[in-house]
Amino acid sequence: MPRTYLARLLGLLLALSNQPAPAASTVTGSTTTPQTQAFISGSYKQILANNAKQPFLLAIWSINCVSCMKDMALLRDIHKQKPALKIILLAADDLSASAQIHGILEKLQLTGLENWVFADDNDRKLRFEIDPTWYGEIPRTYFFDAAQQRTGVSGVLPKAKYDAMIGKILN
Repeated sequence: MPRTYLARLLGLLLALSNQPAPAASTVTGSTTTPQTQAFISGSYKQILANNAKQPFLLAIWSINCVSCMKDMALLRDIHKQKPALKIILLAADDLSASAQIHGILEKLQLTGLENWVFADDNDRKLRFEIDPTWYGEIPRTYFFDAAQQRTGVSGVLPKAKYDAMIGKILN
């Protein structure tokens, strides 16, 4: 069976169970690496439901995006400064890139965050579910307040802009 078929099947089963995907892990030597969750149709609504009434960031990135690496390094620093702020990372790559995704997450020390990866062949549909006005440019960060009002911003943001946006969603 093709990998994409299996990924879709797994994602569909997880969606049908209406439960968050398990935080599976693989053991490599003495280290444990958290796995990304399969982002399929309906996953965005699941993320919103799982984070109701709390501010959070949804940062969308890709393994082939140099600007994303700069943005993610800044997100790592923000997470260290504000560990109570929920940050969710979504790789806009295919499940077949999981090894590369995990390597980047480990290198940038972001494996402790909630991580997702596109797991549907129709990435346009997934992008549309997230934001009908988003055309796929990355990095893309959404700032959600406790009422789930959101602001989406494309491109690498300076730390001052992150601080200002985070200040708005936390108040």
